[in-house]
Amino acid sequence: MAALLSCHASLLPKTGALLYPFCLPNVPKSVDLPSLGSDADGVLLLRWPLSQFIGRSRRSCRCRTALMLVGAAQTAQAVEQEQMVAEKPASLLRDGECMALGEKGIASMRSKYEHMIRKAQDEICAAVEAVDGHKFREDVWTRPGGGGGISRVLQDGAVWEKAGVNISVVYGTMPPEAYRAATGNAQQHGTPVNKAGSIPFFAAGISSVMHPKNPFAPTVHFNYRYFETDVPQDIEGAPRAWWFGGGTDLTPSYIFEEDARHFHKIQKDACDKFDPEFHPKFKKWCDDYFLIKHRGERRGIGGIFFDDLNDRDPDILLAFATECTKSVIPAYIPIIQMRKDLPFTPENKTWQQLRRGRYVEFNLVYDRGTTFGLKTGGRIESILMSLPLTARWEYDHYPQEGSAEWILLDACVNPKEWV
Repeated sequence: MAALLSCHASLLPKTGALLYPFCLPNVPKSVDLPSLGSDADGVLLLRWPLSQFIGRSRRSCRCRTALMLVGAAQTAQAVEQEQMVAEKPASLLRDGECMALGEKGIASMRSKYEHMIRKAQDEICAAVEAVDGHKFREDVWTRPGGGGGISRVLQDGAVWEKAGVNISVVYGTMPPEAYRAATGNAQQHGTPVNKAGSIPFFAAGISSVMHPKNPFAPTVHFNYRYFETDVPQDIEGAPRAWWFGGGTDLTPSYIFEEDARHFHKIQKDACDKFDPEFHPKFKKWCDDYFLIKHRGERRGIGGIFFDDLNDRDPDILLAFATECTKSVIPAYIPIIQMRKDLPFTPENKTWQQLRRGRYVEFNLVYDRGTTFGLKTGGRIESILMSLPLTARWEYDHYPQEGSAEWILLDACVNPKEWV
């Protein structure tokens, strides 16, 4: 049989660590985790969210699989514990930072960006609810020293198995390794880049992943963020800096070429409004970024991705990020409407679950946003919102050449130019 994991949740410390399974063939079917289930083939299925794993004692372990604890246990820094609140505040910024939207310049960018992401969250959630017929659950949280977030999750809906759209405004300090995760630069000339120690930072962003139930309907992910560091001048490797980042990408289980062309055309149109060089650059960046290195394949069929963008006026870059968020609904919702009711077989569902296993692998091992959130003590439920409810790993599984599943895998191994 092919198995996922046999390990009691008591292995996990009370720090919001994550459990990442490496598939081995000799794991016994008997497991203690209530969040694990088994399908008719005897293949164990891992059910998220991982919050169910947290807060156990360190006793009672039986495990034959290799484990990796990836978390904030040793590296979480001074981001204050969040406090749940009943009503959304007018602004998540610190007192005195909320400025009139008509003002220009980097000094008011925090206000402008918060306004943009809150509006985008409202519009995208409304579009999803109109298709699904169910409402998002909303959690609002703040921190005493400023910042907070609004997390919205729709789970077990009519169309989506799990859809989340989160925004956050965060103030804190990050350790050197989190700074490197945020910038993507681990070393320079063989020596650590940052010599400043812990670095104060501000970050604001919107992040979303939507996993549909139907295997023929694709998963979509988007994330747009604004970041500032605030460190003493002239510290080697850690200058005061600001930048924009983000992207939108599609992860289907089955390829419909018309869907792929439609999705990528919308991304290209958004980019071309600002710079004709944006799309080819950001499309390749997306293909490179979402590579699952240990598999030699991409998570999906890409889209656009950019980071560390600060090469022009910040208001122009804000307008670009705004255009990208506005492109999510026209790029994705028409595809969902065409695919959500298509008939499918148990074999189609199994393939979808295997591809979601790849999604989990990328997010927990390589994703910069996940790494940064864990290393700065971010809100665990928001960080792990991107994970699907269920995923699957089978031992040495490979689709038959020429099959619909193989066509998808080939597109993930060999990125294509869709427009």
